[in-house]
Amino acid sequence: MEQVIAITGASGGIGAATARRLARSGAAVVLGARRLELLDALVAEIKSAGGRAVATAVDVTKPEDVARLVSVAVETYGRLDVLVSNAGIGPISPMRSRKTVEWNAMIDVNVRGVLHGIDAAMPVFENQGHGHFVTIVSTAGIKILPTMAVYAGTKNAVRTILEGLRQESTDGIIKTTAISPGYIRTDFASTITDEAVLAGIQSGMANTSIDPDAVARSVEFVIDQPWDVEIGELVIRPTVQS
Repeated sequence: MEQVIAITGASGGIGAATARRLARSGAAVVLGARRLELLDALVAEIKSAGGRAVATAVDVTKPEDVARLVSVAVETYGRLDVLVSNAGIGPISPMRSRKTVEWNAMIDVNVRGVLHGIDAAMPVFENQGHGHFVTIVSTAGIKILPTMAVYAGTKNAVRTILEGLRQESTDGIIKTTAISPGYIRTDFASTITDEAVLAGIQSGMANTSIDPDAVARSVEFVIDQPWDVEIGELVIRPTVQS
């Protein structure tokens, strides 16, 4: 796989698993996340295995950080073929809790963060004549559950944005893919402040979650298609998830 692929939220979970898998397949990976020390360790791991990787600190709520991720890809490898927008947070809670700070944080990371990526990569993709936006969404937007109203809303907003972009991009330059994971073994629960909700999520993930590499395999699959084939949406969940 001779592609240059940038990944946000690459310091752990799905992002790190995707970086490892794509690097093993021959891609050059450009990693962005807030936890630079974890990124540096991942870059060292990939390089020690013979892969190609660079990293830069990225907070997706800051347009200039996402723009720098794209610039690092172009400056280091000469182009950017795929942007995997994986960064996301899920401090879920009942709406009656009125955790407006957390609502706004989800909107900033999950929606605006994706838009910042589209804004940063679009000129590069158009100049090259090709580019692929792969975005990690969620099954939460497919099956709406109590406590996940705002989180699911952000994911469905992104799903709508990608579909709109797809319909605007039938000239063959831009491809879009939304990948919706279910319960995956990540640190998703780390931002949940509602103790009852946290306990329920931790129990559910302990009993039903699957390895992040399951999602990484799906990312590899969609970007490895011929250019005239677009996988618009994939859902990846444990077989035992309701």
